[in-house]
Amino acid sequence: MNADLGFSAQVFGMGAGIFFAGYVLFEVPGALIAERWSPRAWIARIMLTWGLISVFMAFVRTEWQFYLVRFLLGAAEASFYPVIYASVIPRWFTAAERPRAIALMLTSLQVSAIVGSPVAGWLLDTSLAGLAGWQILFIAEAVPALIFGGLIYFWLPDWPSQAAWLTDDEKHALADSFRRETEAKLSARKYSVWEALRDREVLKLCAIYFLWITGFWGFNYWMPTVLKEVSGWSNLAIGGLIAIPMTLSLAGMVWIGSSSARTGEKRWHGAVPVFIGAVGMGVGVFIEEPMVNFVFVCISAIGVFGAFGVWWSYPTSFLSGAAAAGAVGLINSVGNTGGYVGPYFTGFVKDLTGSYQWAYVYLACSLFAAGMLMLTLRKRLPS
Repeated sequence: MNADLGFSAQVFGMGAGIFFAGYVLFEVPGALIAERWSPRAWIARIMLTWGLISVFMAFVRTEWQFYLVRFLLGAAEASFYPVIYASVIPRWFTAAERPRAIALMLTSLQVSAIVGSPVAGWLLDTSLAGLAGWQILFIAEAVPALIFGGLIYFWLPDWPSQAAWLTDDEKHALADSFRRETEAKLSARKYSVWEALRDREVLKLCAIYFLWITGFWGFNYWMPTVLKEVSGWSNLAIGGLIAIPMTLSLAGMVWIGSSSARTGEKRWHGAVPVFIGAVGMGVGVFIEEPMVNFVFVCISAIGVFGAFGVWWSYPTSFLSGAAAAGAVGLINSVGNTGGYVGPYFTGFVKDLTGSYQWAYVYLACSLFAAGMLMLTLRKRLPS
């Protein structure tokens, strides 16, 4: 795409990052709408609009069209994860079960990369009906979102009591568990939405997630490009190889989530993987031997993905209802401004210096700082 449209690395980095401007603006309002209206309907709306706008990406021609469609894509996706973490999963899983459940749900990130990367590598080298490979790729990736956006409305009940596949006893058990947990949180402290947004622990979570996501998206957006520059391997080869770090990171994330669910510990289960990611990125970028560099790509992937299951179980350990939805929306939106900083800064430094090395050092330092801050979170949570 960059070659066809004449985009520099800085333009691509700006476009990659501006996605998060739309994301941030609509994150908290969307989370609150879904909590008070219907999580199921809101998720379906997100997927349908995201799919349509993804199709538009195939037909951008100028820098400003690229920026606009990327902004709209972020606005369409905004609040998806807060709705899942704060309005869906707590209704179906207890606090002890959530790290494992969230980790299993988030394996979709790696599975989509494992399946999608080889397909993307193949599509990038094809053309059809006058469309370049990158255009076909944007259209193809919209199709699952459009299909499942329609199906999810009928598949995902808002409450366990509406699930036809549960027995009455199972419905009552889930409802009682959710009620007891909510009452326990409210007895410890009852948060309004505004109080939750100003809570010290929530603000600390925002800062941690910003630092973490700066490194996470810097790695995810630029890793294939950096690996291609170091190795000279083809798009198809890199697309196939990406399945390896994604598979390893999937296994690591599930294991970490299960370990946290088993022990109840969250801080070290969150910090250690992020430290591993910092080492992988900070060291790997200086290694020019392609296969050794790829080993550090795998280490980086394990680190930047590993803690997600634990991480998103933390806010709902002491918040519930609209307060949880608003706080998770704030954490995700502030954190995802790092999704602008990481890709843009990496592209900027590449254009300035001709190398990715110092950009990756910055991303590694950001990950390390996130891990250190995780260790300052409260050890004992209200329950």
